[in-house]
Amino acid sequence: MLKVKSIFLTMPLKLKLFLSISFLCLIITIISYFLEATDFIGPFLSGFFVSLAVALGGTKKFKGFSFSIWIFAAVTLAMFYPASFQRMGSFEFKSLIVPLLQIIMFGMGTAMSIKDFAAVIKTPKAVFIGLLCQFTIMPIVGFGLATTFGFDAEIAAGIILIGSSPSGLASNVMAFIGKANLALSVTLTAVATLLAPLVTPLLMKLLAGQLIEINVLNMMWGIVKIVIIPILAGLLFNKLMHGKAKWLDDAMPLLSMVGIAVIIAIITASGRDSLLEIGMALILACLLHNSIGYFLGYWSCRLFKMDEKSCRTIALEVGLQNAGLASGIALQLGRVSTLGLAAAVFGPMMNITGSTLASWWRGKPIKDESHPLK
Repeated sequence: MLKVKSIFLTMPLKLKLFLSISFLCLIITIISYFLEATDFIGPFLSGFFVSLAVALGGTKKFKGFSFSIWIFAAVTLAMFYPASFQRMGSFEFKSLIVPLLQIIMFGMGTAMSIKDFAAVIKTPKAVFIGLLCQFTIMPIVGFGLATTFGFDAEIAAGIILIGSSPSGLASNVMAFIGKANLALSVTLTAVATLLAPLVTPLLMKLLAGQLIEINVLNMMWGIVKIVIIPILAGLLFNKLMHGKAKWLDDAMPLLSMVGIAVIIAIITASGRDSLLEIGMALILACLLHNSIGYFLGYWSCRLFKMDEKSCRTIALEVGLQNAGLASGIALQLGRVSTLGLAAAVFGPMMNITGSTLASWWRGKPIKDESHPLK
């Protein structure tokens, strides 16, 4: 309590104001809930998340959590005001999902170079183990959870889809926060993403083919359009314009975060009715999926006698999936409101759990290890 009070007292006045507003909104939300004044819950719960995100974003210690809170703000708005995130006139907002994903992937490409793939040659064992964990643990766990919970076919296939997707940019951020092996994280994300057009459709055919119709070639081409082409364009842009477009380097992380928030809001709004019906069960399934991914990713690497930094890295790579890509695939299949629902739940959740795990690891110093991975 004293520590929280100390942090509050050292905050700038503007941040104190936003934090105070957030707690006021939370109190009004709780009172409105018990008084069954439902008209007040939506705006004040949204106000709580927005104000809290602004306040945390201005602190050094909790800045890493602000993006996750913004995601929750987007989800809250989409749940209470779904029509605002579905269409404007005849224009359907879900048509923005693929272009936004392509922009995000282009940004990923601009932040990469061929040198990022050098770790494949320098540490092939680490990369092989990481990819093996990535494309076995999460798909199999997803299949097991989807079967155990007995969801409808398309919801169950969505859980398998998030498990069959590669890791995303979030894993690189969390690896940096958690003092993991950032170079290995970037390499694994890049290689897993490039393998996704081949591996993800095959895993979906194998594990979810009995739930929904999977056209492997169509899915491959869809992922190529969403992932490979934009990344290659970003790599080319980086090679030709390296150091000449600093504004783009500064803008892409923010644009990526906004894009992810918009995508999750659109999918949440599209699947709102289904989410209200099976919400708690799907949340629990996604939480188990995410947590088991961290656990098995970490301890599988321990069994291979890998160093602590690499174990942390692969745990994050396994647990943190590219929910945006899963959403894009669901849209390509014309089932974004059902097949994409698990991704909409998994995305915000993994940001909270990932940042929490990374922050905890950051506070645990890594001892010098006599047998680091070669």
